[in-house]
Amino acid sequence: MKILLLEDELMLNNAISEYLKNIGHMVESFTDGEEVINNVDISYDLLILDINVPKKSGFEVLEDLNKKKIYIPTIYISALIDIEDITKAYNLGCREYIKKPFHLEELGIKINQILKKDQSNTSHIRFSENYSYSKNNQTLYFNSEPQTLTKKQLEIIHILALNINMIVDFERFRIDIWGGENIDNPTIRAEISRLKKALKEDFIKNIRGLGYKIDRYYSV
Repeated sequence: MKILLLEDELMLNNAISEYLKNIGHMVESFTDGEEVINNVDISYDLLILDINVPKKSGFEVLEDLNKKKIYIPTIYISALIDIEDITKAYNLGCREYIKKPFHLEELGIKINQILKKDQSNTSHIRFSENYSYSKNNQTLYFNSEPQTLTKKQLEIIHILALNINMIVDFERFRIDIWGGENIDNPTIRAEISRLKKALKEDFIKNIRGLGYKIDRYYSV
């Protein structure tokens, strides 16, 4: 997952960031809400937001995103324990509300629950350091800029995105991309080769004799 973390306590921010990276996630952290609003986009799979932070609260961040129709799964982490605050958090659309102090492993469990539930529905997937894909818009992005590809190339990207981390075999390409036509494997390979040449980064893997796959990208 690509995760945005908003936490103004630097020690806790660093601890959460390190923990999430160690369990395989890509993390970008911020310490004030206004900074988040200026940097957030649909490439994030999850938001982890503290509430009482400078400039814009975690509540205001989610309110602003809702107004912009940017909907990203959200976990609130907060020392606020009043039921009114918890109710407001869920009314704004958060998935989980974790009360401080908490064990980092608890956060990891909540993230895994969201990941398992949404794995097939995550709308925006990162393929490489610079490439990401919106399944909802069926658009490939390079550094957040939409890329122009042929209809067939976008269909190939889409079917690989729907099966992220899994091999898509030639028969699946034949059925889903060519409508079941009697297309031979070399023709499919040639089309994918043209697509790979059109890309600035090589994230489509050729699994010899089986098909192709794209692995979800996480920073290291």
